[in-house]
Amino acid sequence: MRNTERYPVTGKNSLYQIYDTVPFWKVMRNFITIQMARYTPFLPLKNWLYRTFLKMKIGDDTAVALMVMMDVMFPERISIGRNSIIGYNTTILAHEYLIHEYRLGDVIIGDEVLIGANSTLLPGVTIGDGAIVSAGTLVHKDVPAGAFVGGNPMRLIYTKEEMDKRKHTT
Repeated sequence: MRNTERYPVTGKNSLYQIYDTVPFWKVMRNFITIQMARYTPFLPLKNWLYRTFLKMKIGDDTAVALMVMMDVMFPERISIGRNSIIGYNTTILAHEYLIHEYRLGDVIIGDEVLIGANSTLLPGVTIGDGAIVSAGTLVHKDVPAGAFVGGNPMRLIYTKEEMDKRKHTT
């Protein structure tokens, strides 16, 4: 199960009430920053934008590819460890707005993690150190350290122990 906080709403759906949950000017600042970062090919500049304007925790030597879409409402709830790679066009969400509630959850990505292109990370997930997420994966639950996961829905392909064994037999 994902680690999220749930906030019920009454009346109109929760997304329609967005500016009751997050200030408009915060969303505007975040949107502009994210769009600049999505298109810049300079990784140190991109990481500086995320750290400075979005208050994200980004580890040293982490590479966030082109077109990655960080959460616009709550990017400060995203943490990426050192020397990780976030693949092209990945989406990382720290919120989800539903009809009768919205949910918030921290997204924690460990050190030396590889997230394949076109993946989506849902709020409240933790991806352990050294894990590999294959391209196009919907990460809807925690990923153990060193594991290799993939698919939609995500499933465990290899455990850390199986990955270590494969590395030593090649």
